[in-house]
Amino acid sequence: MDRRTFNSALTGLASSSLMGCTTLGSLIATASKPQKTILYQSVGARLTPYDVDVETGTLSAKAPLFMPSNVQYVWPHPLKPYLYVSTSDAVAGIAGTPGKVHRLCAVKVDGEGNLSMHGPVKDLPSRPIHNSVDATGRFVFTAFNNPSAIRVHAIDLDGRLQEPIEQMPLDPGVYAHQVRSTPSNRAVILITRGNKAEKDKAEDPGALKIFNFKSGLLSPLTNLQVGGKGGHGYGPRHLDFHPTKPWVYVSVESQNQLHMHTFDGESLSKEPLFIKSSVSKPYEESFPQIVGPIHIHPKGQTVYLANRASATTIEQGKSVFRGGENNIAVFSIHPTTGEPKLIQHIDTQSFHVRTFSIDPSGRLLIAASISDMWVKDKDQIRHTPAALSVFRISAEGRLSFLRKYDVPLEGGLQWWIGLLNMPLGGL
Repeated sequence: MDRRTFNSALTGLASSSLMGCTTLGSLIATASKPQKTILYQSVGARLTPYDVDVETGTLSAKAPLFMPSNVQYVWPHPLKPYLYVSTSDAVAGIAGTPGKVHRLCAVKVDGEGNLSMHGPVKDLPSRPIHNSVDATGRFVFTAFNNPSAIRVHAIDLDGRLQEPIEQMPLDPGVYAHQVRSTPSNRAVILITRGNKAEKDKAEDPGALKIFNFKSGLLSPLTNLQVGGKGGHGYGPRHLDFHPTKPWVYVSVESQNQLHMHTFDGESLSKEPLFIKSSVSKPYEESFPQIVGPIHIHPKGQTVYLANRASATTIEQGKSVFRGGENNIAVFSIHPTTGEPKLIQHIDTQSFHVRTFSIDPSGRLLIAASISDMWVKDKDQIRHTPAALSVFRISAEGRLSFLRKYDVPLEGGLQWWIGLLNMPLGGL
C-alpha cells in the first residue's frame, strides 16, 4: 500500500461509519512499517512480481503467478495485502473474439511481494477492460467494454470476493474504458470512450458517466458529454485525481488531448477548464496516433500521459512501423489554477505503451510496451522487443532515461504493470 492510496483510504473512511474491524490506529501503524517497492507485470496470463531498487532503478524478477486467462487489469486493496485481478481470453477491440473465460480474482500478497490465489474466483459476463477498488476496500468495480457495462462485487473482511450486487438499470455509455470511485467515495465515474466513425458505421459518442455510490449501490448522477456535440468528437480513456486539490485530469484518446476538470459537488465541471494537446504536432484524424494512460505524480506537481502508435506498413516483406509518437508527455501543474503546461516529451524507446506506473515515492516511472516491432532504420530493418523502460523523475517532475529491460512475450501481450509499496513482513 502506497502513501497516496493510504491517504485516500483515510479520506474515504473518515466519511463512512462502516470501518469493519479495521481501526485508524492499526492503519497508521501499518503505514509506518518499513516498506519495499514491488513492480507487478502481466504478460498474457502470467503475473510477475519484481523487486525494485528505487535508488538504482534496477528490477529483479520473482516467481510468477499464472491466472485463469490473460490479465486485463489489477488494482490493490487500499488497506490489506490483496490484489484484485480481472482476466479474459477475449481479444481486445470492438470486433475481437469474445472469448469464453472471464474472471475476477482476489490474489494475496505475502511480506516479500509473492502472490497466491485468495478464495474463489468470480465469473464475469464478458471481457473486463478495467477494475478498481473503493477507498474503504469493501467493493470492487469492474468495467466492460463490449458491450459497455459496470458491475460491483462486495469484498469480505478477509479480502475474498463475494457475489455481485444487483443494481438498478444504468446507462453505461459506449465502450467503457475505466471505472474509478471519487476521493470522497460517494460517487463513481465510468469513463466511456465511444468509437470513431468507420466506413460503414457512424461515430459512437464518448462520455463521463457519473453515478452516486452508497453501500455498494449505484444510481445516476451526471452524464458529461464534453464539447457540446452530444459526445461526438470526444473519446476519453482514463482519468486521475489530484492528490490534494479538487482537480481531475482526463486523457482523451481519440483527440490526443489532456483535459482538466474541477469537482462540482460529487460531479465534475460540465466542460474542462483547460484543454492541451498531448502530442508534438497535429495528426490527421485518420492517422492511428492515440493517447493512453494518465497518472499524476504523488506530490501533484506533474501529470504524465503516454502517446502511442503501432500501425505498420509492409517493407521488405515485413510489417514495419508506419510512424508516429511513442513517448511520455510531461505536464507541469500550476499550483493555484491547476493548468497543465507541457514541459517534456521523452521517447520510451519502445512501441505502444499501454500502461505505465510511478513508484509511490515519486522517484521512478516505468513504462511497458504491449508488443515488439520491426523498424526501418535507413536501409536496414531491425527488431525492437517489447520492454520495460525505466525513467528517473527529477525534483521538478522531468524524466531521464535510466535503462530498458527487454520482455519475452512468448505469444502474449504485456498488458498491465503497477508499482506498489508493501510493508515488510506483511500487514
